Amino acid sequence: MQQGPKIPSARESGKLFSKSLLENMVVFRREFHDSIDFVQREFTIGDTPAAILSIEGLIDKRLIAQGILKPILDAPILQLDGDSKLRYIRDHALATSDQMQVENFPDAMDKLMSGFAVLAVDGCDFMIAFGVQGFSFRGIQEPSNEKAQRGSREGFIEVLQINISMVRRRMKSPNLMFERMIIGKESQTAVALCYLRGVVSPEIVQRIRTALRNAELESVLAAGYLIPFLEQGGIFSSVGISERPDTVCGKVSEGRVAILVDGTPNVLIVPYLFVENFQSFDDYVNRPFYAAFTRWVKYLSFFIAIFLPGIFVAVGTFHPELLPETLLLKISESEATTPFPLMAEAVVLHFMYEIMREAGLRVPENLSHAVSIVGALVIGETAVNAGLIGGPTLLVIAMTAIAGYVVPKLYEPIAILRILFIVVGGVLGIWGILLCFGAVLLNISAESAYKVPFSAPISPFRLRDMRDVIIRASWKRLGKRPENVQEMPGSEVKRGRKR
Repeated sequence: MQQGPKIPSARESGKLFSKSLLENMVVFRREFHDSIDFVQREFTIGDTPAAILSIEGLIDKRLIAQGILKPILDAPILQLDGDSKLRYIRDHALATSDQMQVENFPDAMDKLMSGFAVLAVDGCDFMIAFGVQGFSFRGIQEPSNEKAQRGSREGFIEVLQINISMVRRRMKSPNLMFERMIIGKESQTAVALCYLRGVVSPEIVQRIRTALRNAELESVLAAGYLIPFLEQGGIFSSVGISERPDTVCGKVSEGRVAILVDGTPNVLIVPYLFVENFQSFDDYVNRPFYAAFTRWVKYLSFFIAIFLPGIFVAVGTFHPELLPETLLLKISESEATTPFPLMAEAVVLHFMYEIMREAGLRVPENLSHAVSIVGALVIGETAVNAGLIGGPTLLVIAMTAIAGYVVPKLYEPIAILRILFIVVGGVLGIWGILLCFGAVLLNISAESAYKVPFSAPISPFRLRDMRDVIIRASWKRLGKRPENVQEMPGSEVKRGRKR
């Protein structure tokens, strides 16, 4: 059966209010489909019908009763008509600062689902929205994924306005700008673009606006929903994620754009360079020589996590002459008692570790320790004693697993590249690993983040910018002139002009 054309809802068509309160209420009830959390509190102001609209669970009922209804009913406006009554209420009766006038259904529904109460009066073609949010939310806590020894203990939470206030409190500059956008046809998720005017490139801001407006999504329930629309899709992501307000402020001061999404504590940072995956907030509060040492540890751990299993399999299978005689004999004795080839052992152990990791993440917290004990002691030790896997292979996989956590921002690509290098090393040997390594370097060098080279400042190379890559220079040098992402070598975007 052929269906007729879809009739747009009042929300989609931007329908204006009627002067009839009854007609407006009919539209609201139709839009919400008589949902049980849509509350319509009807009353009269003298002889004029009126109504307070709200969403159950998002508002503070006591604040509505004491801060809105009581002043309205006590106001001396009995002899005025409906339009004049609402204007008097707006201008004189209520002293709340968080109030605004709405003139169409889309704005009113957006306010209702953001925790506002809407006052409608018969005979008036506009309504007044009051901020009476009263929903519960998680308090500000230390971020679990970005621990810092000497930095702030505050992390973003799920409420957009509180996240904005945490950034504003750290950067008391009138040039710090926040732009609000709505993304998601059904979820209508609020998103805020944060940038420093006069520092960020206007071209980057405009490109991000366009990318987000073109994101055709039904719902946006996490910041990760927006990442595919902001990056090119290489092995490594050119979009950073942070839960720390101080980290976001530091990136914004360098000319980046932060994207805050309502309902998630993760803030996106665009553009994001490859070398920034090895930087942490502690690097900038510790002394330079120790910060440089920890950064070298991170680079070394990255290469160990990716290449060590593949090199071990390649050398043990095709190039045993590269190993010292004593080590070669130990590996040979261990592998002689196992029924599987070296590559198969490494692949199976890698998958077993990922299974145990996922189990530890998904099970209830009181069972995660049991999963760790079973995985480490029962499965690992028993498998080695039974001769199913070799001890050296188990040691190599365990080392690479621990090394991968030193750079947690890169764990996902590390896990995939690790197994790729194991397979290539087991099939093509060292030459295959070198070939794949070249392909990874080519992917990193070819990618750009909004016309800023993803591999900058290493490629294209700029000696001056290396003061915060391999080492971390003293703040006496870093603080003289803040680095700006638009000034990276090879960048094609222009820095915004100071106003």
